[in-house]
Amino acid sequence: MSYLLALDQGTSSSRSIVFKDDGSVLASVQQEFRQIYPQPGWVEHDPQEIWSSQLTTARQVLQQAGLSAKQIAAMGITNQRETTVVWRRDTGQAIYNAIVWQDRRAEPECLRLREAGFAPMVQQKTGLVLDAYFSATKLQWILDNVPNARAMAEAGQLAFGTVDTWLMWQLSGGAVHATDVSNAARTMLFNVHTHRWDDELLDLFRIPASVLPQVQASASHFGTAQAQWLGNDIPIGGVAGDQQSALFGQACFKAGQVKNTYGTGCFMLMHTGAQFQTSHNGLITTSAAQADNTPAFALEGSVFIGGAVVQWLRDGLRAFDTSADVQALAQSVPDSGGVVLVPAFTGLGAPYWQADARGAMVGLSRGTTMAHIARAALESIAFQSTALLQAMNRDAATPVTELRVDGGACVNDLLMQFQADLLGIPVLRPAVVETTALGAAYLAGLSAGIYRSTDELASQWRVERCFEPRISKDQAQSLMANWEKAVRQTVAN
Repeated sequence: MSYLLALDQGTSSSRSIVFKDDGSVLASVQQEFRQIYPQPGWVEHDPQEIWSSQLTTARQVLQQAGLSAKQIAAMGITNQRETTVVWRRDTGQAIYNAIVWQDRRAEPECLRLREAGFAPMVQQKTGLVLDAYFSATKLQWILDNVPNARAMAEAGQLAFGTVDTWLMWQLSGGAVHATDVSNAARTMLFNVHTHRWDDELLDLFRIPASVLPQVQASASHFGTAQAQWLGNDIPIGGVAGDQQSALFGQACFKAGQVKNTYGTGCFMLMHTGAQFQTSHNGLITTSAAQADNTPAFALEGSVFIGGAVVQWLRDGLRAFDTSADVQALAQSVPDSGGVVLVPAFTGLGAPYWQADARGAMVGLSRGTTMAHIARAALESIAFQSTALLQAMNRDAATPVTELRVDGGACVNDLLMQFQADLLGIPVLRPAVVETTALGAAYLAGLSAGIYRSTDELASQWRVERCFEPRISKDQAQSLMANWEKAVRQTVAN
């Protein structure tokens, strides 16, 4: 039996999981860390807390698994994407807090560049929309606003990285300054056609090339986690951004395979093979995790408010005490009673891209109860995900035939059944729902030679439950028409 250690560094917590080579979980430890909100629209993390919480969970998970670091064949890292860290090369100390992917402080700069006509060039080279979501303008802001930062960067004294790069620098004692293609592709500085940092983009965002990490395939030898941290040297063999890692962990290796992660938001990715494909339906193109040097791409769409709508019911409306109670409440009525809830609390993401949209609830009657609202809230997650998949189908060469699901809310049977009903295709929930961490472990296992190929990994993937559609296509279309009508109410004319 071989063991693999996955470090899963997320937006609100750091987690470490030990997997057996058959893909099953041996032990798992999670630790939350602080969210810092200096002013409206700004979101930061303390880079030192990211590192210390991740290291603590790694130490604890080995203890819980009853293993020593010597028994770990390789380590994989998966991470919150786009979050930006800049540190001094001589001391390894960050010069500013990590600017988190949710942070909007760079939007004025993005607006200036969009108005100057640079958006098409950025999209053509990177597959991304010109937005403050991505790393480039966060890095630019740090260099422009932290005293002496730009001069130090020009002198080659600073290093930039997304969270994977920051963790590898720390684990290797400063020996490794690297990232993988899936994370590099989220910076808005990486040309996904040439597989290189792009000089024209670096000039546009005024980024000195000396701050950038080396880019490698997602399954490759990045370096070594030093013995001082976990008791023995461990090779770092796999790195991928969280959503690409989940696509890999779901064994979606072929063009046309799709996964949806039901978390705070929802992230749907469709593998498009070795072909870069521009979406004409509001999706972005991104590099998928690469098992070798063969290019791999995916179309991606994001729902801003997924499982967060359940937290709103719990904390805002005080509809129940714990999030797990939502299913029982929603199941106490046969349907939503005509209520449609559009949770556009922070605007609408793909495929709508309506930043000024605000939440709406329509179809209320005198007979509406909290149970109907709870059901409508759950259904809103499935409606938004269906709109995403329909956009993907319009971009796809062949129609999608199944949806693989993961993330916290995928354990909700009512939601998954409704999702299958709306889509008209099977929804498959895997036996291991920790697919983000599993993807990182699989990448590390490939690089360490534990697995021969992605075919071997695909044969390990197991379905825990398959949800088949139970309503007709006409009924599903009618429900979606009601949803789209409600969406139109959220945007002021």
